[in-house]
Amino acid sequence: MIKFSLSLISFTLVFFGLRNFFSEPQIRQVSPPGLTITNFAGPDVTPSPACLAVAPTGEVYVGVDMIGSLGKDPGKGHILKLIDKDNDGKMDEHIDFAEVDNPRGIIVQGSQVYVLHTTFSKETKQATGMNLVVFEDKDGDGKADGPEKPLIEHISNAKYIRERGTDHATNGIRMGIDGWIYISVGDFGFHDAVDRSGKKLTMLGGGIMRVRPDGTEMEIYTHGTRNVYDVAIDPYMNVFTRENTNDGGGWNVRFSHHIQSGEYGYPVLFQHFTDEIIPALADLGGGSGTGALFMDEPNWPEQYNHVPMMADWGRSMLYIHRVTADGPTFTQKDEEFIKLPQITDLDVDGSGRLYLSAWDGAGYSGSPNKGYVVRAVPNNWTYKAFPDVKKASVKKLTELLKSNSAVGRLAASQELISRNHKQAMSAALKVASDQALALDVRLAGLYTYAQLTKENGIPALIEFTKDKAMKEFALKALADRKTYIDKVPVEPFLEGLKDTDLRVQAASIIGLNRLGRAEVANVLLQTKLPASFTAPAKGTEGPHATPNSAIILPHLAVRALVDLQAVDALLDAVKTENATLALWALRYIHTEKAVNGLIDNYKQATDEKLKQQILVTLGRLYKKEIVYDATWWWGTRPDSHGPYFKAVSWEGSPIIENFLKEEAAKAGAKGRQFYVDLNERQRMDIPEFTVEEKVATVEEPKIDLDKIKNKKGQVGKSSIEDVLLAINKLQGDPLKGKNIFNSQGCIACHSLSKSEKMKGPFMGQIGSIMNREQIAESILKPNASISQGFASVMITAKGDRTYMGFITEETAAKVVIRNIAGEVFTIKTGDILSRKEMETSMMPEGLANSLSYEELASLVSFLSQQKQ
Repeated sequence: MIKFSLSLISFTLVFFGLRNFFSEPQIRQVSPPGLTITNFAGPDVTPSPACLAVAPTGEVYVGVDMIGSLGKDPGKGHILKLIDKDNDGKMDEHIDFAEVDNPRGIIVQGSQVYVLHTTFSKETKQATGMNLVVFEDKDGDGKADGPEKPLIEHISNAKYIRERGTDHATNGIRMGIDGWIYISVGDFGFHDAVDRSGKKLTMLGGGIMRVRPDGTEMEIYTHGTRNVYDVAIDPYMNVFTRENTNDGGGWNVRFSHHIQSGEYGYPVLFQHFTDEIIPALADLGGGSGTGALFMDEPNWPEQYNHVPMMADWGRSMLYIHRVTADGPTFTQKDEEFIKLPQITDLDVDGSGRLYLSAWDGAGYSGSPNKGYVVRAVPNNWTYKAFPDVKKASVKKLTELLKSNSAVGRLAASQELISRNHKQAMSAALKVASDQALALDVRLAGLYTYAQLTKENGIPALIEFTKDKAMKEFALKALADRKTYIDKVPVEPFLEGLKDTDLRVQAASIIGLNRLGRAEVANVLLQTKLPASFTAPAKGTEGPHATPNSAIILPHLAVRALVDLQAVDALLDAVKTENATLALWALRYIHTEKAVNGLIDNYKQATDEKLKQQILVTLGRLYKKEIVYDATWWWGTRPDSHGPYFKAVSWEGSPIIENFLKEEAAKAGAKGRQFYVDLNERQRMDIPEFTVEEKVATVEEPKIDLDKIKNKKGQVGKSSIEDVLLAINKLQGDPLKGKNIFNSQGCIACHSLSKSEKMKGPFMGQIGSIMNREQIAESILKPNASISQGFASVMITAKGDRTYMGFITEETAAKVVIRNIAGEVFTIKTGDILSRKEMETSMMPEGLANSLSYEELASLVSFLSQQKQ
């Protein structure tokens, strides 16, 4: 399906079928107190809705996508405009706004509609990538005027969209009050994306990027997430995401606060190098984050307002995340809010109407018969017409800018910016300067003024840095646009580093990074490190989803020092009390000057702890990540050992190797273990330090699946419908179910504990993702829908060898495959001649045939209790 399929997939049975168990468009949970939820549009109009956006005036734009995440044929998608003329909560009219394939994100601003979607070749009918485009409807007839205008092209990996579909591609888009369009990038990443100025950009892996509405100034915002589908942005420009689950590899759904320039670590740092990342705020278990929205509308009940609302397709649930300030970041507490079958997206209009789209079991390649949209409003809601901002006076727009509606403020801001005259500038400045107004309103005025005035607004923004309430945001606005950043003075940021407010300090560090002036390196090097800055012990997984506000400032300082390439200052600092921070930054600077400087520092050092830190840094620099060219992807279960995924040697490698060998020789046999451990941890692969790995053989039971499936019990003699009816009436015994799990061969392909070696689909969390009926159907019909992460793979290799099974581990050098009999094979990457995902499940149908209804109910009950 869409990117969200990947997480349900991550924990779905090899019993992989997920049939459509929601047979009619309906709400599967009573509306939360204080809300009324009604059906807005059904599958006859909005089948397979992958995304939606709502105009401030209430028109709903839905991205219909019957390609999904596995489909590969074009011509199956479009953007629909839905209109509720009498405001009764039901669609009265729908218009085909534009034809696009694989719509993944929509923003509506006035007559412009921004869309992120997959592109296809007219000649070959194959995917050529993804583009962010803009359509325009100037005549107001509900249809796009002419063809799309590209803003960014090639914003995903075309090779893997062609081979797999868009499950890990680029997805949701949302505009902040700062006027940037924020784009959620899946871990396909992208290579040579190009914006309208001709700027090119490459990103290995996932994260968030952003671009101006005219398609210029494209830049990476954060990096190191697995598969973000959408962002929620609050009025203070805090960005939140609910990410996707790894396929059994220890990366669950995570709720994260994205701080500009931050590194979040997936897949190479999040387990063994967690001291170097910004951790997620919570590990939420299995699931699949999709659409996101920060609700900030005045007519919504207080208990549901001013919160990130995050959809989870895998759990069929819209969650509220209650965030609490914690220094420069947050802590959170999540709670279930609205249940919808495979919810995909949500958005709100200027009257407070919340619209939500449901995939409703449309499968991984879309369905013409499944999917719908609902509307949710407060019980006391009454329709209030949103003004036509194009016809509004500056005075009316100013009033709207001062409203307590985030939708209203953004619409007013964008309209004032489009007018681009002195009256609009004056109005925005007046709002920003009025200390009697709420802070979020003043910020709307500040960002509007900054976008209108550009470099001419710098003096006023500097004055705002003297306003305690506005200081953080004025610093952000000053450094926000690199097109004229050379005109921004450094002094306000240096002053901000002295502020007692940690958020002001964070904004100052980010600003100094963006200013790009290496002379500030010595100031950044004074950032204090917390005691929590420690690498995980050998063989252990670090705290990658535990809030750590104390690490934020040094993390941002390191990112700045690396971007500034402040090698001289960093090497000088190795001799000072700031050595640890300097060495942290030097881990990422692969230059011979850095290597030779570290060696010189080592030779001069007398402190043994410092000398060891320098050796660790040199070990890290021994290799570097290969330049990404989009010819490969790390898969759904990437090698997460770190610190690199595809490590290669470089010019400094021989210098480091010779030095380490010399020092190891001096250390003798007693000190050799340090170099052996360093070699293993940093994956240097220096033969002199390599110890042959001894893998313990695990004896597993041999299971004859053919014999099992050929037995005919009560289940094998009945129709699926009769079996499901019976299962619904029987609870079963989970203890018996555990024994059946073993005797029926499930254990051959499935693990139940994270401490076990991963095989096929991980069963330890299946109960938190699937209900009893889904589990039963998946056992009975394993081929109904095969999960991307666990399709069986056929590999042919040199020596006329063929393997078929599940990929249980994959690195740049090897693939580990496990077959249906439980046998494990390691294949060198260089020996692989071909690799193909099979279209049928490796699990044969009929494995439950020999069971009675009661036995199958027991197995289902046992699996439904697996909720790690």
